Amino acid sequence: MRYLVTGGGGFVGSHVIRQVLKSGSEVAAILHPDRPYPRLDDLAKSFTLIPGDLAAPADWSAAVASWRPEALIHTAWYAEPGLYLDSVRNLDCLRYSLDLLEVAAHVGCTRMAMAGTCFEYDTSVGFLREDGPTRPLTLYAACKLALGEVARQRAKQLGLSLAWGRIFYIYVPHEDPRRVVPALMLAALKGDEFSATKGDQVRDYLHVSDVAAGLCALAEKGSDGAFNISSGEPVTMARLMLTAAAIMGNPEMIKLGSRPPARFEPPFIAGDSTRLREATGWRPAFDLESGLRQTADWWRAHARAGAIT
Repeated sequence: MRYLVTGGGGFVGSHVIRQVLKSGSEVAAILHPDRPYPRLDDLAKSFTLIPGDLAAPADWSAAVASWRPEALIHTAWYAEPGLYLDSVRNLDCLRYSLDLLEVAAHVGCTRMAMAGTCFEYDTSVGFLREDGPTRPLTLYAACKLALGEVARQRAKQLGLSLAWGRIFYIYVPHEDPRRVVPALMLAALKGDEFSATKGDQVRDYLHVSDVAAGLCALAEKGSDGAFNISSGEPVTMARLMLTAAAIMGNPEMIKLGSRPPARFEPPFIAGDSTRLREATGWRPAFDLESGLRQTADWWRAHARAGAIT
């Protein structure tokens, strides 16, 4: 099968490319020509690069038509930590995502999987399932929800399958160092303390390669509808941080309660992934500890190589 991937330079999209290549399929990625993509450095000759800005379909639509993908996995979105939740750039992402759907359908792509978010849900209801109520509280979540609803209806009109994968919390090697897991591991490597909230918030964390595998499984099977891409195993942030600190060899570094909660800090976010498992046979390859160990090994290796400071 021939896959088209967007957001291939990001931490989800880059792992989607790896998963597709691992399966033996061909993959092309639309990437902005003026940006570096360090997560793809070792894959430069393994996939087809289609240069272009997603916001300007004229830049890349002809190349996509020439390559003729059979499946699309769309992960591209603005996600700069601390800025993305209420950024007007979410509106741009919504617009170009709908344009992408039209172009992909026009060139004969019949299977699509797009990345949504758990924040589309009403997070006050407890364990989250696909038939549960939605209540986005940020522009980011509202635009994701809108894209999922519109794209699924449009895909029906076009006779395509479209799976909407609602992604929960992710940790990953090569992650933005402002996010909690890499920030903690970098602090451990420097011998610093790590300031944290009380850590009583409950979250659902999944290794990025398992997230990518879920999106790939949905596209491969031609699945339709919404699917939670989640571990289904809630964990307190205190346990997550203490486990990561212990793996890094310094469990005393975590200073629980030394900083206040963030602005957007729901007490419980965890998802039921039964529908994804039953539809595709997907299962996570990592549990929390093994995934954190693999991530810690990556940060240690890059610190020894002088790739991080």
